[in-house]
Amino acid sequence: MDFVAMIGLKNLLVILLCLAFMSYHLFPRTEALVRMTLKKRVLDRDTFSAIRFARKLASDRDFMKLLHSSYDGSETDVVYLKDYLGGQYYGEIAIGTPPQKFNVIFDTGSSNLWVPSAKCLFSIPCYFHSKYRAKMSSTYTAIGKSCRVKYGSGSISGFFSRDDVQVGDLVVKVQEFIEATREESISFLLAKFDGIFGLGFKEISVGNATPVWYNMVDQGLVKYKVFSFWLNRDLEGEVGGELVFGGVDEKHFKGMHTYVPLTKKGYWQFNMGDFLIGDYSTSFCADGCAAIVDSGTSLITGPTAVITEINHAIGAEGAVSHECKDVVDRYGEMIWDLLVSGLEPNQVCSHLNLCTMCESDGIESVVERERVNDVGGGLFCTPCKLTVIWVHNKLKQTKTKDLVLEYVDKLCGRLPSPHLESVIDCNKISILPNVTFTIGDKPYTLTPEQYIMKTRAGFATICLSGFMAFDVPPPKGPLWILGDVFMGAYHTVFDYGNLQLGFAEAA
Repeated sequence: MDFVAMIGLKNLLVILLCLAFMSYHLFPRTEALVRMTLKKRVLDRDTFSAIRFARKLASDRDFMKLLHSSYDGSETDVVYLKDYLGGQYYGEIAIGTPPQKFNVIFDTGSSNLWVPSAKCLFSIPCYFHSKYRAKMSSTYTAIGKSCRVKYGSGSISGFFSRDDVQVGDLVVKVQEFIEATREESISFLLAKFDGIFGLGFKEISVGNATPVWYNMVDQGLVKYKVFSFWLNRDLEGEVGGELVFGGVDEKHFKGMHTYVPLTKKGYWQFNMGDFLIGDYSTSFCADGCAAIVDSGTSLITGPTAVITEINHAIGAEGAVSHECKDVVDRYGEMIWDLLVSGLEPNQVCSHLNLCTMCESDGIESVVERERVNDVGGGLFCTPCKLTVIWVHNKLKQTKTKDLVLEYVDKLCGRLPSPHLESVIDCNKISILPNVTFTIGDKPYTLTPEQYIMKTRAGFATICLSGFMAFDVPPPKGPLWILGDVFMGAYHTVFDYGNLQLGFAEAA
């Protein structure tokens, strides 16, 4: 049966549009702890050296014991987070006096707070969401400086203002935020949330605005400089998740958290080790990869080359890249011979005149490949770079030329479509391999049930890969983004005071 006909073109478009948007310790002193209960929406996105651990394992354990001993969940302030289709986790805040309520994404991948403005008159998404009305707030202070914030799925523009912001029962005084007057993406139109509440570092804050979290700490609203996320992946659950400011809730994790140091302030960035599919090492991150934890991204994203291998291993179907297959057919043996001869991988494609020497060594996103035809090498540059990576990895395993080229040709068929969707046969979930991330020398495994997202379209159930190709160019990339798919499996502590991240199995 035709896939589109089975689920309905309209429903499929809604799913794809929502997918497009995806490219956006237990602590004491209960009076200083805010627990945000999340609501969920079922799915409708430099070479860095790790800094030394600031704390020894023993001191970490002592700290956790102290935090556990004084936590009393009955006295915490709670904000319920909703979940829309496992792809958007959002909760309620209020701005102004009297309070004006907004649903926001709590996003560790950005640092600004913005909501739609009453002055947003020519942007359709604004008409479907709550707007901030400055004239109605007695605590409003004008700033007026214009700004624009870019996200993977679009951008917003507006101007800065100041007002009080309420998060749970805490009130952050004189907080700088953005009144959005233009929302430049249809993704915002479909979104269940009104705005975004950034939880990243000030280093990436547009306009150098002080993030809300910084002011929570500076104004003494939390004793411990940490916040933590639990995301409920049970789509039938009444509560979508929980965000705790100033601590963690021990009901939502098992055992102790394992901590890794941040390698760079801005995003919550750390160094990740090897990535395995089943027991097979991709070798892509054997020498370390930069990664961030991002609560505002629904899936797990990574470089096209390795994501394609993952989707091949789990049977995820994308659009066939004819350019990639052409490269394998025409140049596959030459690429093999050049690599065997000792030519550096980053020189192979220029040696074959498929890429110019002035082109970036980074892999362009496959979805953006149509844009590369204005430079030397044209359509075949990116597929050539991908082929070189795959062949080079297989050479390390002493595979024969024919077997390697056959494997690479199959990988070409797993490249994602322009809309990044990758569909999986729901009947095969039980036989699919686990995937494992190595963080701080410890394995973090995701089962098929954890990395595959299910949604309904009409009478059909659709299974989607939780992995999406997204190429961040140098010097910031390559970069992995561990989004809600990973955070749903592992309770995550964002330790601002010690500049580290903690992971424990979610409960």
